[in-house]
Amino acid sequence: MAAEESTGGQTEYIQHHLQHLQWHVGDSKFMTINVDSVFFLLLMCALFVGFFLYVSRRATSGVPGKLQCALEMVVTGIDGLVRETFHGQSKFIAPLAVTIFCLVFLMNFMDMVPVDLLPGAWHTVGPALGFKDYLRVVPTADLNTTLGMALGVFFLIHYFGIKHKGLGLFVKEAFTAPFHADKLWMAILLAPANLLLRLIEELVRPVSLSLRLFGNMYAGELIFILIAVMTLGSSLDALSTYAMMPVQFISGFIWTAFHVLVITLQAFIFMMLTVVYLSMAAEKH
Repeated sequence: MAAEESTGGQTEYIQHHLQHLQWHVGDSKFMTINVDSVFFLLLMCALFVGFFLYVSRRATSGVPGKLQCALEMVVTGIDGLVRETFHGQSKFIAPLAVTIFCLVFLMNFMDMVPVDLLPGAWHTVGPALGFKDYLRVVPTADLNTTLGMALGVFFLIHYFGIKHKGLGLFVKEAFTAPFHADKLWMAILLAPANLLLRLIEELVRPVSLSLRLFGNMYAGELIFILIAVMTLGSSLDALSTYAMMPVQFISGFIWTAFHVLVITLQAFIFMMLTVVYLSMAAEKH
């Protein structure tokens, strides 16, 4: 009986932490907005813009301060990567890459906040204001967020392709690459296969971009929750709770140190793949 209560308490705890604070548009549930993901996304956007404005307005041409130095290292590093990767001419790519990296990193970094800190605060405030007692603080652990960003990159790829090649060449490449043919009848014969491969390639890009980021951040969030249930007070006796505390602390410390690399790497991968896709779209085959 005690084991069943322990398992039930842990399961309820995990399920509660994986529920979004949602708003249903209209009477039906056909359109549902994850309010917590939208709120923390906008909060990270405001933090990103505010931080850059704060540093830029206090920037000096002499010896830079610590914040200015750190920001310049990030901007110049990303600018160098863009110059090596994107071979076209565009003043838009480097600022876009900086924005993507910083914004995705900030959203990922919300996973470093103690798992019960903000949901616990919302447990006191939310129901008192008439909202449900659910709150998830990592926007990139929500597939809607990552898929939305990936679709934005998807449309941007096609915009760059048409802008740099023209509509005619852009459409022509869809029927003539990757299989090329010198004779007209062979080109017509290969056109359906080229178009099919092009459609698969274009559809895979937003799917892979969104699922890669979502999968890593969802798994990271879930591991933090599983570490938290090690000492769930309602499911363990006092002796077991105190015995598990060192294990929980060591596990949390190790995973936190490793997860810092994960959230940084995932932001870097999302940024670099965006730049690579835009570079491929701008190149003429």
